[in-house]
Amino acid sequence: MRRTTGATVSLHHDDIFVERLWRTLTYECVYLRARETGSETKAAIRKWTSFYHYHRTHSALCGQPPALICWQ
Repeated sequence: MRRTTGATVSLHHDDIFVERLWRTLTYECVYLRARETGSETKAAIRKWTSFYHYHRTHSALCGQPPALICWQ
């Protein structure tokens, strides 16, 4: 067990969130366009991650991006 955001959650439960994030990243960013170099891919992932955390709304967070909820 470990504490995250004020609630005790099992490690298996945390794995579900990581797997969902990874699946979303691959479908929305990686698979959409073939890139020529690793640095292009790295830049695209960095840009997508920033969008995901700071701009993309999440229904589980009442329509707020994670950055507003978790990093206030």
